[in-house]
Amino acid sequence: MVTAAQTPTIVYPDSDGNLMADNTRQFRWIVVIKENLEILFDDDPNIFVAGDLLWYPEQGNNKLRQAPDVMVAIGRPKGERGSYRQWEEADLPPQVVFEVLSPGNRLKEMAKKQQFYNRYGVEEYYVFDPDRLDFHGWIRNQAGVLEVIEQPENFTSPRLGIRFELQTDQFTIYRPDGQRFLTPTELAKQAEQQRQEADRQRQEAEQQRQEADRQRQRAETAEARLQALEARLRELEGDVSSPRD
Repeated sequence: MVTAAQTPTIVYPDSDGNLMADNTRQFRWIVVIKENLEILFDDDPNIFVAGDLLWYPEQGNNKLRQAPDVMVAIGRPKGERGSYRQWEEADLPPQVVFEVLSPGNRLKEMAKKQQFYNRYGVEEYYVFDPDRLDFHGWIRNQAGVLEVIEQPENFTSPRLGIRFELQTDQFTIYRPDGQRFLTPTELAKQAEQQRQEADRQRQEAEQQRQEADRQRQRAETAEARLQALEARLRELEGDVSSPRD
């Protein structure tokens, strides 16, 4: 009896064995971009943000993959993933991808990444070199091809609404509300300042409430004294008007 050969199970590894970052500067920028995007879209359950997550665009091919430093998939639910398997994600590719360069990145490697992102549907692709303060971007044009952004140093992402500003000695990313992207340390300090300000406002509100209570009590005491005085005056008037023996 001849049995049909079973299709082997294809494993899609959650790691490619490569480091997330080569140095602290690169790692810091990856974290800054990823965490600030998480915060920005925290209230939207259908925007998925990830850092250094393997993306498999085609089912059946576990060799075809990339791990963007940061990626944003709009229209996909938040949640834990070992990898981004596009066929399990309504066949939606990440629309926005960021790469933060390190001295170890090679031109050939970056060219292959650009070809991959162009082929598999990325709409916005940004590359930042923190060592050289160099920033470039590509956006998918009407012909369906990633096209270089001519002035990326002052450009607003159509998909994310964030603005990039590159100056001679500084690269800054701004939220749609004008607030700049902060480091985790700055975010922690900001949260602590907000907590302290909220405590101060609560203390002021409590002091105002207590002062209002004291004024109310003083008013009630004064009213009670006035009523007692009026009652005493009526008694005295009664004594004066009553006949004497």
